[in-house]
Amino acid sequence: MPHRIQLRTVPYDHPDAVKLNDQVQLEYQVRYDGEGDATHLDPAMFVPPRGLYLLAYDATGAPVASGGWRIQDENDQGYSDGDAELKRMYVVPEARGLGLARRILAALEADARAAGRLRMVLETGDQQPEAIALYLSSGYTMSSKFGHYRFHTSSRCMTKPLHYAGHIQPRQGTSSPAAPSSPSGV
Repeated sequence: MPHRIQLRTVPYDHPDAVKLNDQVQLEYQVRYDGEGDATHLDPAMFVPPRGLYLLAYDATGAPVASGGWRIQDENDQGYSDGDAELKRMYVVPEARGLGLARRILAALEADARAAGRLRMVLETGDQQPEAIALYLSSGYTMSSKFGHYRFHTSSRCMTKPLHYAGHIQPRQGTSSPAAPSSPSGV
């Protein structure tokens, strides 16, 4: 199945993205005693070059995973200039264990790096141990808290530098590596 998965850039409000977002919100409610993620997200936040939203589709054309990044710069929620914030990473239960989250994460990091962002940041929670394990194994480190849930005890914040040896390769134009017109197999 993994070799037949395609990553596609979609708008955050695409019907398939909304479907997966609804599913992840239900999962958050189960894990966090009835609470979903109340972070304000607007579709415009994920429009290249200021962000990107990806869906993974299986061989039947069903959406099975999602993830996006959006620009963050220094503000009163604890972000720093050059940040790219990871949002809505999710894999449907029947597609877990296939490496989809890791593939989406790598594509998002590459796109944020190409957009000139310096660091990827994310906020997750203590009831998502598999997410924490994924990020730690992908080079993220725990950090001081930032974002919408920075005052919650269950919040866990992580960061990862996006530059290599001080060199950042700027994005060429505004197309992403997973543009809808030419979905890349992952």
